[in-house]
Amino acid sequence: MIGLRPAFSTLLFLLLLTGGVYPLLTTTLGQWWFPWQANGSLIHEGSIIRGSALIGQSFTAAGYFHGRPSATADTSYNPLASGGSNLAVSNPELNAQIQARVAALRAANPQASSAVPVELATASASGLDNNLTPDAAAWQIPRVATARQLPVEQVAQLVAEYTHRPLARFLGQPVVNIVELNLALDALQGHRAK
Repeated sequence: MIGLRPAFSTLLFLLLLTGGVYPLLTTTLGQWWFPWQANGSLIHEGSIIRGSALIGQSFTAAGYFHGRPSATADTSYNPLASGGSNLAVSNPELNAQIQARVAALRAANPQASSAVPVELATASASGLDNNLTPDAAAWQIPRVATARQLPVEQVAQLVAEYTHRPLARFLGQPVVNIVELNLALDALQGHRAK
């Protein structure tokens, strides 16, 4: 019994440290130093939560920029089913999905003369990606401008405004947060697109 005392003391100490002190400390520091990130990077419109800056949403109307296809099962952009499709590049099913997406994108964007950007035809690893490259967003500008009856230059300026650039080039590439961009389009016109 005496030999078990140090083991139980160590167990109790580690249980309190890892199950109590550490979570409280990290939660407190996170709320103090990074409150927006610690609370899910939520995007508010007044008192209403419109989404998260970290999770994509399904935008299908012509007046919205469309994000990457979602690979989540059953429901598009389902955060509970996050994950890729696990289809290999050599899988004919993946190739068929990509070809169908390219055809749908071409039909929805008849003004686009260049090739469909790869990220608009392929799902991300998480299936919930909220960012596109500026080129993929720019490819959709004519459709969005036409649907919203806005000048192409004004929509292009909005894309440039919502392009997030890393502090240094080696830290990543510029990205456009589609959720923020679409909400800005709605705010610009004072209503949601159809």
